[in-house]
Amino acid sequence: MSKQTNDTSVQSACMTRRAFLFGGSAAVAGTVLLPGLPGLESKALAAEVARYPRKRIGSLKALQLNQPVKFNYPDEAQNSNSLLFRLGAVAGGGIGPDQNVVAFNALCTHMGGLLDGAGSFSAADQALGPCLLHQTSFDLTRHGMVIGGHATESLPQVLLELEGDDIYAVGMLGLIYGRYDNLNTG
Repeated sequence: MSKQTNDTSVQSACMTRRAFLFGGSAAVAGTVLLPGLPGLESKALAAEVARYPRKRIGSLKALQLNQPVKFNYPDEAQNSNSLLFRLGAVAGGGIGPDQNVVAFNALCTHMGGLLDGAGSFSAADQALGPCLLHQTSFDLTRHGMVIGGHATESLPQVLLELEGDDIYAVGMLGLIYGRYDNLNTG
């Protein structure tokens, strides 16, 4: 008869408690001590701020209530068409005595549909849209946020400054549709 052995010994664990504590202690010590060694200090990170052109786009006196004014910003290249509004309500990012003067890029953020055509602005709702491609509308009193439709991003808002009666565009809040960088068109 052959003799069979039944191995019922318990397998050892992958790691003992002692090994776990030793390894964990070494990791914590390394995390705490390594940054203090000479030559390993952290470098300060500087934010890269885009320098937009300052462009006069209109005057406060000439701007009529709920009548959009077309202009191009930040350049004259493709997709730079924008609209300047004097709304009937206080608006996020608004300038002027009533904080109701705002400007936005006029391309839908979903697929670039034009929003500067006749009938695109609803004075009653203080909204831009619906976009002719997929029916997205944007609330101009709330930084151009989406009211409804397929877009998932707010309209890029043109940052404005008021100097006397002159309105200047000085920057963009958001990415213009079709561009990877608002200042580079190439």
